[in-house]
Amino acid sequence: MQKNVRKINPIGSTLKNASRLKEIVSVFARHGFENLAERARLGRFVIEKLTRHDLENLSVPERLRLSFEELGPTFVKLGQLLATRPDLLPADFCEEFKKLHDQVTTLPFEKMKPQIENHFEKPMETIFQSFDPQPIGAASIAQVYQAVLRTGEPVVVKVQRPGIVDVIYKDLNVIYTLAELLDAYVPETRIYNPRGIVDEFFKTLSLETNFVVEANNMRKFQENFKKNEKIKIPKVYHEFTGEKVLVMEKLKGLPFSSPQALQQEGLDTEELIKTGIQCYYQMVFKDGFFHGDMHPGNLFVLDDGRLGLIDFGVVGRLNPKTQSAITSMLIALATEDYDRLAYEYVDLAPYNEHVDVDAVSRQVRDLIAPYYGLNIGEVNTGKLLLESTSVAAENNLVLPSELVMFFKSIINIESLGKMIRPDFDVLKYSLDFIKEIAQHKYESTKMAKELGLILRDSQSLLQTLPRSIKQMIRKWNSPDYKTKIQIEELPEIRYTLYQSSSLIFLGLIITGLILSSSLIVAWSGNSSLDSVPAIAVVGYVIAVFLGFLAFINYIKR
Repeated sequence: MQKNVRKINPIGSTLKNASRLKEIVSVFARHGFENLAERARLGRFVIEKLTRHDLENLSVPERLRLSFEELGPTFVKLGQLLATRPDLLPADFCEEFKKLHDQVTTLPFEKMKPQIENHFEKPMETIFQSFDPQPIGAASIAQVYQAVLRTGEPVVVKVQRPGIVDVIYKDLNVIYTLAELLDAYVPETRIYNPRGIVDEFFKTLSLETNFVVEANNMRKFQENFKKNEKIKIPKVYHEFTGEKVLVMEKLKGLPFSSPQALQQEGLDTEELIKTGIQCYYQMVFKDGFFHGDMHPGNLFVLDDGRLGLIDFGVVGRLNPKTQSAITSMLIALATEDYDRLAYEYVDLAPYNEHVDVDAVSRQVRDLIAPYYGLNIGEVNTGKLLLESTSVAAENNLVLPSELVMFFKSIINIESLGKMIRPDFDVLKYSLDFIKEIAQHKYESTKMAKELGLILRDSQSLLQTLPRSIKQMIRKWNSPDYKTKIQIEELPEIRYTLYQSSSLIFLGLIITGLILSSSLIVAWSGNSSLDSVPAIAVVGYVIAVFLGFLAFINYIKR
């Protein structure tokens, strides 16, 4: 994309987009948030307050969802992101935002064709043998078409909507400004970290609007599954792909969302479940690189029985620490070890000395315990894990976004499994796979490699530790040893004392000038203004001037 979603510059860009800011604030005010707008110093932008009587009886989450729907694709996508983040927002807001769907009108091909030809810099007929102008899919960012290359290969072409990046960029800058104003003037919103939410939203959209990133993700997945004959990742035609157009192989099969997908003759559904689970957990536990949106429309049952995956715009990356934590969480969930689950949340979040782990453990127990003993078809493991992140949020624990994305994807996997088998137990399959991971993790060659790294680091530590201890002891025993204590507020105190002493000194000079000038006038014996000695006048003038400087200096403080 030649003009990708750019880094937000809230102040300058918002001045340029004042009309959009006025529109957004007015929509929120019309849905009952005028008081919030006034507190955020945006009252001057409120044109129309709450006028619809049918909105007065709606809850705050409902009114906010309606506002997002009216404000268009950027806000709808923000709401969809928030719907999956109970660690960021209360549950009632998340549930309401789940009702948000992309309400987009399909653009006619005449408006999309220039976008394609501008990308190729040549007529479409030189690239495609045929091109179906009727899209097979449409979303707020792109439309998807079927075509056949000049070589005869059937492909799928994903084309970005014209001007969508400018729309998103304009809205993102306004949203960021709103977040900063809420953070500054509405203290009760700070617990939701509005600026952090917008930053994460920005990162998500900047990746989704660049198809080169998606093509590179597909290349990585192809490399990871090149030895797995049961998984099919579409081929990307890199020579035809760019930031606004993605050309990839067309899969021969049906998506899980199609009622006929699981009714194909000779299909082994049990094997299909195992393939899907093994595929997913390879992504999570072995590769640390997983598909972040595995809903039924993105998974295909191919004609040859293989499992196909599409739409790689949203992916998650897991480091070894998070992978290990996920393993421990799944085991804790299976064994009802609430303390273990609570400690994993505490360890993954940035250090917070005020967290009460016992309280977190009790809240997790209160959330999860009622579900134990129920029929497995009535329990959604992924949903439980996702809801448990709200406990972390209530205790000021900020969890990695990748962990929340994993919990969301577990929900999708569980839904897919239950489409095939109503008694599908994702936790059972997870624990079976974890056993394989443990065997892989502790195999002799890998253990030897990790042990070698530990020995290398330990050797370096043992070599330097005695020397460092010796130097510390010598330093402590030195007669000239002093401990330097740095107080964060000390520079400010020093500056205040300096300013105060300067004003006092200036005050003494002014007082001296006034007294000396008055004494000169008294000694001269002249009481009329016309006969006041010149030196006394000079003294008064200097005193007035210095007094003016002292007043200016005081104001600046």
